[in-house]
Amino acid sequence: MDTVYITGHRNPDTDSIVSAMAYAALKNALGQRQYRAARLGQISDETQSVLDRFGFEPPQLINNVRTQVKDLDYDTPPMLSSTATISRAWQTMQEYKISTMPVIDGEGSLYGMLSAGDVASYDMTSVRNPRMKNIPVFNLLSVLEGEILNEDSSMWDTVSGEVTVALPASRENLVFSARDSIVICGDQPDMIRRAVERKVECVIVCQAEVEQDLLSTVTDTCIISTPYDAYRAVRLICHAMPISSICKTGNLVCFHLDDYIDDVKETVLESRFRSYPILDETGHVVGTLSRFHLLRPRRKRVILMDHNEKAQSVPGLDQAEILEIVDHHRLADIETKNPIYVRNDPVGSTATIVAGMYQEKGLMPTAKMAGLIAAAIVSDTVMFKSPTCTQRDIDMAKRMARIADVNLDELGRAIFSATCGDDKSVTDILRTDYKEFHIAGHDLAVSQVTCMDSDRLLNRKKAFLEAMNQIRVERGFDTVVLMITDVLLEGTQLLFAGDDDTIAQAFNIKNPGDHCAFLPKIMSRKKQVIPMLSAFWG
Repeated sequence: MDTVYITGHRNPDTDSIVSAMAYAALKNALGQRQYRAARLGQISDETQSVLDRFGFEPPQLINNVRTQVKDLDYDTPPMLSSTATISRAWQTMQEYKISTMPVIDGEGSLYGMLSAGDVASYDMTSVRNPRMKNIPVFNLLSVLEGEILNEDSSMWDTVSGEVTVALPASRENLVFSARDSIVICGDQPDMIRRAVERKVECVIVCQAEVEQDLLSTVTDTCIISTPYDAYRAVRLICHAMPISSICKTGNLVCFHLDDYIDDVKETVLESRFRSYPILDETGHVVGTLSRFHLLRPRRKRVILMDHNEKAQSVPGLDQAEILEIVDHHRLADIETKNPIYVRNDPVGSTATIVAGMYQEKGLMPTAKMAGLIAAAIVSDTVMFKSPTCTQRDIDMAKRMARIADVNLDELGRAIFSATCGDDKSVTDILRTDYKEFHIAGHDLAVSQVTCMDSDRLLNRKKAFLEAMNQIRVERGFDTVVLMITDVLLEGTQLLFAGDDDTIAQAFNIKNPGDHCAFLPKIMSRKKQVIPMLSAFWG
């Protein structure tokens, strides 16, 4: 079954990561085993400490959901070794009703591509020039269903020469070039003896026996008996050559499973091959694709968790199929091609919504998963002090804490103590919970750090402002804001770079020249800071 990725927003916080993991566990517990949690960025120190505490590994990191070759319903035709006979290749093409097939070497790697046109071209050429070079004797015996009549059959590995049919009427005029002929005879003892005397490379006896006294003396000519008539033997000899002798090996265009369809289309438009081999990460051939496969590719399937804004979502989302959205933010600009399931509740944490879905399905999360959910709720509601926090968040966190047998106060202190270590660079701290917004023609970024000792971070104010100005210039933003939210002070130290007048007026800051102000009771980016800026610019 195709994997469905459940992914939170970029620069993921604890709520985003945990909600994706919990929802994937819920889906899989309901018997739908194809769901997998994913993340779009590095795990923060806070989130890592929570995962470590409850014994979980971070979700899979994905960079985009663009359609790749592995998402296509590509063909998986049979693949033959380069040493297989042309006869075997043609039979395989007829059996599977295909016109091209990959040719592989002994290790399964791509050797070349063989088409029906290659076989037809070879057939026409062999009619005009019936000279065979180095036909493996094993191949020859296979296509002729024959056997070597000489006592020491191990003497011959390959045979070469011009294929000549010795008809009864041509007995007097037939000329053999010594060691350079493959002579086909019927029940013609004289002709067989004459060919042997001239030491031709090979004599193929069709539907006849060879005198025993002749066989006992032959040492220079390979004598093969076949049940086929001379006409059919001629064609089969040509088809005994290995397909390596006629398949295309140069200037091959191939693709890998991880190649993106956009790039594949450009390459296909520049070439005119009927089909293209597909290779896995080890270079082994796994199938072929044609232009037909590019018309209706299967899209990756995703569930958006803790966001519904394109700028916050996984790159390549326009090429994916969105199945669901579970969120607690304002509605933004995500568009879907079909009706989907949307769950958007006005609560403080997406993990609260997911925990409620466990209850609705009659399932109880494991103790470890319940602890993870409780930590996510505590984190996103800032220990229930955020204005986004609801009674539902508090009740659900307490229920999860009972299942996990953890103390919410102790859990909260552990979470917010892990956020702002002195060993972390200002850039790393800024990027921990960083989001970009476009509001009424204005571009800005708002980063939030929640801690229990904001003074430690304010000691690095100058370095923060320098890093924020660098982001503003590089991204071409109007404003970059850092919220240092102090749980104990129940407010936010606001650092800002860029449009100082706008920030000062929007938040009633008296001295914007310091680029810093304390905003009491301001705890939430989505419910307080962003709405205030939207109202000002609106």
